Amino acid sequence: MSDLLKRIDARTKLAGTNKLEILLFSLGMDQRTGRKEIFGINVFKVREVMRTPEITTAPEMQASVEGMVSLRGQLVPVIDLAKYTGIITDKQPEIMIVTEYNGHTQGFLVEAVDTILRLDWSAMRVPPEMISNRMGGLVTAVTELADNSLVMMIDVEKVLAETTNIDDSFQYVNIEPVQQPCMVFYADDSAVARKQIEKTLDMMGVRHAGAINGRRAWDELSRMATQSDLSGVPLRDHLHLVLTDVEMPEMDGYILTKMIKSDSRFTGIPVLMHSSLSGTSNQKLGQSVGVDAYVSKFEPQKLSLKIREMLKLG
Repeated sequence: MSDLLKRIDARTKLAGTNKLEILLFSLGMDQRTGRKEIFGINVFKVREVMRTPEITTAPEMQASVEGMVSLRGQLVPVIDLAKYTGIITDKQPEIMIVTEYNGHTQGFLVEAVDTILRLDWSAMRVPPEMISNRMGGLVTAVTELADNSLVMMIDVEKVLAETTNIDDSFQYVNIEPVQQPCMVFYADDSAVARKQIEKTLDMMGVRHAGAINGRRAWDELSRMATQSDLSGVPLRDHLHLVLTDVEMPEMDGYILTKMIKSDSRFTGIPVLMHSSLSGTSNQKLGQSVGVDAYVSKFEPQKLSLKIREMLKLG
């Protein structure tokens, strides 16, 4: 396990290369299918991996929320991923993956961790729509191992949103509409994040279009740029901001930003990085590929204010 942690410490070197490292883990043998599936989580989100500590049970929690633990003085909620995903197993989870993103720390109980796999984001494929819809967007990407087995990347943001079950409507109360027409294009593989982005932009009265990953975003942005060239009207006259997540299958936000910034057709169009990877190192890496500004996810007020600032709307 110490080898895993050493490799986690080196994770930031991958940014801007369209590569990532994922921690592979299992949730146990599912009694319904007789199979043990492999799941993955981006190492960027992993703080540490440890044996499951003693958990204090909290009352009136969802079935998948086991309770909380104290880690070096910090109270951390603990979620049993097997229960959350509906996997029926009689084996108690022995490992806790401590994750940190968007300023929140939580523990995920799993049966076992395997290894850290380094691969290219282009090897991460979008799951079939039928599977994605059936699982409510929980699986955001799938990759294939050398033995032909599949690894499913889970949307940890969705897990956190659904297990906390907090009414976030208050976060949109003071968002004011803009006074001039604007257009924002966004890219994010998380259904939860896309819904919040759309709600924020709707509250601002800003037109928007989006894509579920960087590759599809680049395809659509290229199409828009070509149309602008044919019409003789600069793209910046009708596209005013690109909002991108960092980690996305097929193409991540760093490469998407690089491509936008290296194409003269997008001159004058700022790129705002919108991510749950809230560390300062991640922000610096974004700046190194040309990102104009950074804002953390799941804070609609901050997002709306940053968009107003970047569009010079006052």
